[in-house]
Amino acid sequence: MKNVKFLTTIALATLLFTACSSDDDTPEPVNEEEVITTLTVTLTPNGGGTPITLQTRDLDGDGPNAPVVTVSDNLAMGITYNGTIVLLNETENPAGNITDEVEGEAEEHQFFYTISGGLDATTAYTNVDSDGNPLGTEFTLTTGAASSGTITFTLRHEPTKPNTGLSDAGGETDIAATFDVTVQ
Repeated sequence: MKNVKFLTTIALATLLFTACSSDDDTPEPVNEEEVITTLTVTLTPNGGGTPITLQTRDLDGDGPNAPVVTVSDNLAMGITYNGTIVLLNETENPAGNITDEVEGEAEEHQFFYTISGGLDATTAYTNVDSDGNPLGTEFTLTTGAASSGTITFTLRHEPTKPNTGLSDAGGETDIAATFDVTVQ
């Protein structure tokens, strides 16, 4: 009987000792998703001219108010525009520049441009990450004939790189904004 009590005591002590051991593993830091309230695309005609601005602004996020979407002017036919994208978090004062974070984590982000609805235009990336894969906060947009349609800008977090486009990129969508555009 003494042996059974002794063995039971040893087993319980071992169980308590292993259950209470400290875990020295440092947890992975959480990379919080960026809050993006405003996406502004500036299209400047190659060679100069008045820039055209496309903007979506949603200050209440998932709240009841729809985003305010504006397009400052129509695009001209046969022009190449140098495009830049700026992302802001306007829930902070002053507004946080999320573009800096996206560019700082370029390997983990990529913008995609989707042209549809008959819009005669093409796009090309002009900035890349350190591995030479597209980032897309800078790009060119070249217009063709008079037309109208939409262009959607989609920012993916942790896409597969390289990819052939949005359809096989995977990852999570940080923001997607669609603009009605006319080329005249």
